[in-house]
Amino acid sequence: MVKIVSRQSLGTQPVYDVGVEKDHNFLLANGLVASNCFNKSHSTAYGFVTFQTAYLKANYPVEYMAALLTSNSGDQDKVQMHIANCISMGIEVLPPNINESRVDFTPKGSKILFGLSAVRNVGQGAIECILQNRDEAGPFRSLADLCDRVDLHAVNRRALEALILSGSFDPLEPNRNQLMHDLEFVLDWAQSRAKDREIGQGNLLDMLGGGADDSGAAVPAGGFESAPKAPPVANFDPQDKLKQEKELLGFYISDHPLKSVQKSARILAPVNLGELEGLPDNMTLSAIAMLANVKPIITKKGDRMAIIVLEDLSGSVEGVVFPRSYERIGQYIQPDARLMVWGKCDRRDDQIQFIVDDAEPIEDVQMVMVELDSSIAADIEQQHRLRNVIRNNQGDDPKYARVPVIAVIGKAEKRQLVRLGAQFRVKDAEAAIAALARAEFKARKSPLISA
Repeated sequence: MVKIVSRQSLGTQPVYDVGVEKDHNFLLANGLVASNCFNKSHSTAYGFVTFQTAYLKANYPVEYMAALLTSNSGDQDKVQMHIANCISMGIEVLPPNINESRVDFTPKGSKILFGLSAVRNVGQGAIECILQNRDEAGPFRSLADLCDRVDLHAVNRRALEALILSGSFDPLEPNRNQLMHDLEFVLDWAQSRAKDREIGQGNLLDMLGGGADDSGAAVPAGGFESAPKAPPVANFDPQDKLKQEKELLGFYISDHPLKSVQKSARILAPVNLGELEGLPDNMTLSAIAMLANVKPIITKKGDRMAIIVLEDLSGSVEGVVFPRSYERIGQYIQPDARLMVWGKCDRRDDQIQFIVDDAEPIEDVQMVMVELDSSIAADIEQQHRLRNVIRNNQGDDPKYARVPVIAVIGKAEKRQLVRLGAQFRVKDAEAAIAALARAEFKARKSPLISA
C-alpha cells in the first residue's frame, strides 16, 4: 500500500498514460507507482461518452429513451424516473401490446412501446413462444386465437392473466374483466383442441372450413370464433385497472392517479420525489403525491404514527408521519390517498426519508389567484404592498398557513403563472381575497381539481 505524502504544482504540462498493465497510474518521486489514479485519458473518454449520449438524446430522443428504459428494466425506481422524463419530453410510453410489443422497450414512431419482459409473471419461455408464433403465423386475433396457437405449457394461465390485466390484450378486447371471465372457458377449449391434434383427431368443423375474418384471413368454421365465452360482464373500475397495472408492471402505465393534476403540481409543489437526493435536509418542502403503502404503528407510549411510501410520476420515497403530526392528519393517511404534503428530508443510514409535517387531500387544496398587469408586477412599490397584504393573512403561526398564492401576470395567451413561494401562503383563502380586494388587487379562489 502506497500513499502520496506531498504534492507540488509543476504548472501546465502534457499528461501521458503510464501504461501499467491493469490500472492507469502515475509515478511518485521515489519511483513507486500510485495505482487507481484518475488521469486525463479517463476524463477524455468519459467526456466523449457524455457528448455521444447527449447527441443521441437530442437528435434521437425516442430511440435513446427506449434504450435507456431497456437497460434499466430491472430497476423499477429508475424505470419510473425515466418514464417521468419521457412524459416531460413529450414522449408517450404505451402499454404492452400482444401484437406489437417485443422483448424490450421499442420505438413506435414518436412513442415507446412497453416490452413484454417487463410484465411480471410472464417468463422468457412464454415470450419466446408468443413472438415465434406471431412472427410465423401473423398477429393474434383474439385471446382464443392465441390460446389455440401457442403451447399452453409455456404460456400458462398465470402468464395469460398477467398479460390481460397489464393491458396487453386491450387492442383486441378492452374489457379486461370479460377476458378474465372468458379465460377459464377458453383454456379448456384450447387444451381440448390441442389433445385432439396430438392424437390426430381433427375437429369436423375444422375440416369443413369456414369463412374469413375482418382482415380477409381465412378462419376455419371450428376455429377461434367457435371458442366459448362467459356471459357479458362490466369492465373493471378505472382505479382497479390501475392497481392491477401497478402490481404487474411496478408502476402505472395507461394512466396515473396524479396525471390529472400534473400541471397544477408543477406550480404548487415544485419538488419531485425522484429528485430529493440533492436537496438540503433543513428545507421545508411540498409535494403532491399518492400513498402507495401505509403501515400504521403504535409507539411504546401508545401513540399512533405511520410509515408510508409516497409516490408521484417521477418516483417514490419512504416517509414517516410522527405522532404529533399523525394526531392532526391521521384521517388522511390511507392507502391510495392523493395528498399535498409538507415536510423535510431526513438522511439516516444513507437513506432518504420524507418527514411529513402536514397533509391535505388534493381535492381540498385551494389556491388564491392574484391577477396582475405586467406593469404592476414589475413595480417594486406594488410588490411590497402585495407582500404585506399576504403576510398579514398568514395567521398567528405562519407554518400553519397552507393556502398557496399564485400570481397570474399578463392576459390571455401571454399570461404567466408564478408561485409566490412557501413564505407567502395564507391561512384563510376567503379572508385573504377580501383583504387583497381592499388593497385594490383582483383575486379569486381556485381549486386544484376543478369540479
